[in-house]
Amino acid sequence: MNRHLPQRIVCLTTETVEVLYALGEQDRIAGISGYTVFPKEARKEKPKVFAFTSGDLNKILAVQPDLVLTFSKPAGRDQPRVDRRRRAGSCLQPAQPGRHPGDDRHRRPAGRCEEKALAMVAELQAIINGVRAEAAKLPQRPRVYFEEWDEPQISGIRWVSEMIEIAGGIDVFADRARHQSAKERILADPLEVVRRAPDIIIGSWCGKHFRPERVAAREGWQAVPAVANAQIHELKSAVILNPGPVAIREGLPALLKLFQGWAEKNTA
Repeated sequence: MNRHLPQRIVCLTTETVEVLYALGEQDRIAGISGYTVFPKEARKEKPKVFAFTSGDLNKILAVQPDLVLTFSKPAGRDQPRVDRRRRAGSCLQPAQPGRHPGDDRHRRPAGRCEEKALAMVAELQAIINGVRAEAAKLPQRPRVYFEEWDEPQISGIRWVSEMIEIAGGIDVFADRARHQSAKERILADPLEVVRRAPDIIIGSWCGKHFRPERVAAREGWQAVPAVANAQIHELKSAVILNPGPVAIREGLPALLKLFQGWAEKNTA
């Protein structure tokens, strides 16, 4: 066994758990986030040591990790303890999932996982290429508003915006998608959606059920083409707001199917 490879990994994001299981390295996972979705067995097999927005760093330290994969740089009251842990030799590695999991930064596997990693990247790239080819056949490209949260209204993050484009859509808030922080993607004026006139509205309210009737009833939104033509759809957050393989395997084809259905109705 390579002693330089971390053997006790804490994964604070669901996509890092998904990838390690896909590579057959699940035995090295010492703890996971309470929001882990894929694979399902991880929730049964691994201790939950943290949540996305809350938790106690002591729970992480209790499983004695030699690598912690985080969503972004820890801050606030936990930062001093994080800094002390770094100085003590533990590695906390921020994952910066601003783009979809088929981008070039996922093409640098190392060590014993290389063969499996390259195979997974090739599989995901093939799916992306296939969706792009089908999207190129669309007679029209729909304008799309993706809503990540409703109160306040938050538009989609960058990897979602990129997948919309790959699947043949036009993200009406692509200009906001470059911001990783949800706070920076809050729509201060809900009527901005009306002005950008999306043909399709996709809701993926992370952690709760999407209510299209509430979207349709918003003041002034009756003029939005997506509302007028009943093109308000839900994509489960587990398959679209998780920047892991599932986003490519399930989320991307689901977007394409929505856009193909819209195009078929508009050309009938």
